[in-house]
Amino acid sequence: MGLFDKIKSGLKKTKDNMVKQVETLINSFTKIDEEFFEELEETLIMSDVGVATSVKICDLLREKIRETGETDPSKIKGMMKEIITNMLAGGEELNLSTKPSIILVIGVNGVGKTTTIGKLAANLKAQGKKVILGAADTFRAAAIEQLEIWSDRAGVELIKHKEGADPAAVVFDAISAGKARGCDVIICDTAGRLHNKKNLMDELSKISRVIDREMAGCDKEILLVLDATTGQNAVTQAKQFQEAAGITGIVLTKLDGTARGGIVIAIKDELGLPVKYIGVGEQIDDLQPFSPQDFADALFDE
Repeated sequence: MGLFDKIKSGLKKTKDNMVKQVETLINSFTKIDEEFFEELEETLIMSDVGVATSVKICDLLREKIRETGETDPSKIKGMMKEIITNMLAGGEELNLSTKPSIILVIGVNGVGKTTTIGKLAANLKAQGKKVILGAADTFRAAAIEQLEIWSDRAGVELIKHKEGADPAAVVFDAISAGKARGCDVIICDTAGRLHNKKNLMDELSKISRVIDREMAGCDKEILLVLDATTGQNAVTQAKQFQEAAGITGIVLTKLDGTARGGIVIAIKDELGLPVKYIGVGEQIDDLQPFSPQDFADALFDE
């Protein structure tokens, strides 16, 4: 299965939910009027696009229709596709131009954080980069062992301490090892908890100080992993983490298991956070770099 086919099959449930509803709506109207827009807005909200973003899409559509003088509802789909592609564009590529660069991966437990790190390591290694992992989620008993399994699968090295160790010390050792071994990218796991924001902020601040001191001038990505199946809750989580951690991008997992893929649009529009990768399956190569054009094509094209 090719890259685009994987994205297409991964977004099938979202297409069946969101786009098929839009098509049904288009087919039930003979002209574009205010009633049509009200129903379209409602359809988008029900597809987890979010209230503010759904209103914005409809406003942009109204503008386009005023410009073009279009009256045929069947032309709406093409216009929507173009609007959504433009809304999603910008910032989706990882910024890893320095050697080494570092990626901090954060997110609550259960979203697929450890799996994402393993798949991301495999993805970067396949691009010819030398990658090392740091197991800085030292609070959850299984986190270190899980990351060890994924580092073996991806064929990359892992730096770890004992459970309960200081996460910043693990990050320090991962950076030292990464430099000594000529690595291109250092990827560090972090503790997956948000219930006490102060603890999380303190811990991430400490880790950031270590990175700023040991890797001054190096590129740094802070990626938040979100579970697409949680819909609007993912936006709420992103807002909280954004306040605590200065996120540079989103990895959205489990898109293949949900009809709520519209959440991609809400995250980018409401929070201004680019989606960098999407998870569309269980296999090691099912974490795909996010392409706004491919996303829109997979949803809207026949």
